[in-house]
Amino acid sequence: MFEKKTKIICTVSDFRCDVDFLTRLYESGMNIVRINSAHAPLEGAQKIVDNVRQVSDKIGILVDTKGPEVRLTQVADPEGFNVRQGDWIEIHNGPDKMCSYPVLYTSYDNFVSDVPVGSHVLIDDGAVDLFITGKDDDKLLCEVQNNGVIRGRKSVNVPNVHIALPALTEKDRKFIEWAIDADIDFIAHSFVRSKDDLLEIQKILDERHSHLKIISKIENQQGIDNLDEILSHCYAVMVARGDLGVEIAAEKIPLIQKQIIHKCRTRKKPVIIATQMLHSMIENPRPTRAEVTDVANAIFQSSDAIMLSGETASGKYPVEAVSTMARIAKEAEKSIDVSLDLNLEKVTKPIAAVLAKELVMATQSLPVKAIIFDTWTGRTGRYLSEFRPKVPIYAMCYNDFTMRELALAYDIYCYRFPVQKSKEAFVTNAVKMLEEEGRIAHGDLVGFIGGSFNDELGATYMEFKYI
Repeated sequence: MFEKKTKIICTVSDFRCDVDFLTRLYESGMNIVRINSAHAPLEGAQKIVDNVRQVSDKIGILVDTKGPEVRLTQVADPEGFNVRQGDWIEIHNGPDKMCSYPVLYTSYDNFVSDVPVGSHVLIDDGAVDLFITGKDDDKLLCEVQNNGVIRGRKSVNVPNVHIALPALTEKDRKFIEWAIDADIDFIAHSFVRSKDDLLEIQKILDERHSHLKIISKIENQQGIDNLDEILSHCYAVMVARGDLGVEIAAEKIPLIQKQIIHKCRTRKKPVIIATQMLHSMIENPRPTRAEVTDVANAIFQSSDAIMLSGETASGKYPVEAVSTMARIAKEAEKSIDVSLDLNLEKVTKPIAAVLAKELVMATQSLPVKAIIFDTWTGRTGRYLSEFRPKVPIYAMCYNDFTMRELALAYDIYCYRFPVQKSKEAFVTNAVKMLEEEGRIAHGDLVGFIGGSFNDELGATYMEFKYI
């Protein structure tokens, strides 16, 4: 497996998820499997989980919720219908009705009342632009702005307009309950607008005493505006550039991506960059130069993970896409510098954060070959990761789900580790395990960070040892 530090998330379809296929993705550099609930039924999602668990207990599993999104209803003709610039289209309420030229219906039953005159309604990620010129008898009157095809179940975006959708659909709730039962690792909630969207999910998780972590997908202006409060209620953030690029002018996306990554780094939260990273590899065995640069720039900006969607879910070259991304990551990581910025204001365990900073700082002056820590929650590992040390970080995890959660954190390599009786036992047994794997060797200087056993403080000590 590639010894890259940036983690790779692969979207996997239930139509292509056999153990051999997943094994090849994993051996090429995949760290986390993503299940898109918009396309996979519960039975298919469970099939993916079962097969992933056969490949490795270190692979994290993430499921997307649909979230507060709007889509067209089905179109009478499966091929859709053509529209031309200057045509007139009407949009009516009626989530149970079928679209046919010139009348469209959406999945949201109050769409007409929520959308004001003068707005643009973008169909299928902006492939068709409808300008609303008026309202009449509970319908929107729209002028088509460009030639295109309108097909059923496609996305509907209204930039800069608040749509009063509930945070969770009934399907979302079913998937969250399933995710808890299936013991997966992450819920990536779509179209997060504020902390309130996350609190609904957290309530379900708390009622079930679940360890699942929430990832906030930032896909609209509201999510950007409320990012500070959102970060206080989630484990990580995904910059979902597909819908974000429809809701916001495309030329603004690179700066927004950079700003989101910076805020996440400051708050010590993992951040994922997603959408069309190697899109051309859906059809071609090689990426474009622009795509290679896009992946590298995400790493230069210090994202923790990068994601493949159609490339691995339905593309012709899924394994090649993962191995290509891994090679780009490995090369780009050579230029990543140690970052010792630390703002304790938003840090949960300040002692652990300070110790992590000091240990990473020491690696710049001492010939440290590796950092080793033991953990119940993974928090200390995330602190270490955010400082971007030049040496690998090895996590000795006392439970399975922490090991899989750290699959999202930059430069952390995880091991399932039995509970130790003392600090001395931890050091001795961790060194033995890593020596046997060839990760460290006799004479190496290793840095350790850990905490008092059964202590809620988190990490409370660091030390160095020649092995």
